[in-house]
Amino acid sequence: TEIIEDSLGAQVVERSGPFYILQFDTSLQLKEQLFIHGYVPLPPYIKRQNDSQDMDRYQTVYAENDGAVAAPTAGLHFDETLLADLNSKGIDTDFLTLHVGAGTFQPIRVDSVEEHSMHTERFIISERVCEKVHKCKKAGGRVVAVGTTSVRALESAANKGKLSSTDSETDIFIYPGFNFQIVDALITNFHLPESSLLMLVSAFCSRNMILDAYNEAIKNKYRFFSYGDAMFIY
Repeated sequence: TEIIEDSLGAQVVERSGPFYILQFDTSLQLKEQLFIHGYVPLPPYIKRQNDSQDMDRYQTVYAENDGAVAAPTAGLHFDETLLADLNSKGIDTDFLTLHVGAGTFQPIRVDSVEEHSMHTERFIISERVCEKVHKCKKAGGRVVAVGTTSVRALESAANKGKLSSTDSETDIFIYPGFNFQIVDALITNFHLPESSLLMLVSAFCSRNMILDAYNEAIKNKYRFFSYGDAMFIY
């Protein structure tokens, strides 16, 4: 194998589906090395090299913790002005930690949805978030999740309608027929066909309604995918 100057070496430990698990030298300051040698991991359907603007654009304004390999792109629609406007209207907000995984881009390759194996993603829900959700529910309000990964996290941490604080992983697969316990509405982008994300949004309403929405988006030349437009489903 050719050794490239300033490259990083790693040992392949095992394979997990389409992904490889790597072990780096423990003496490495890996986080710092990733920022030196790495680049913004744009989705595979963006057919260009990342540029300096992506460091800011492919990230939410409220991002705080390192760990995700893809941005929770529904959150890209929110800037400081919009968050302030929501607050002025009495709409409370709070934040989860979502370590979005590369598997979010994987298509469904089986004929039966029950046979599809979902990727695992780590998430952290604080006690403060739980308290706000319970307060909202008790007052008859709606919990609006921003992004499909937020939905997966909230529903994974729910038990009999009660949300619990947790630092955990989930491989939950949400598709039509799913019984939502926490999330009442969803803000999300327009997703790839044959994706688990499209199945999730279809769980909020009928398949025909989602198809009608996509036809309307195509007709009016809405932007799709990560840097695209958003829709509100309830």
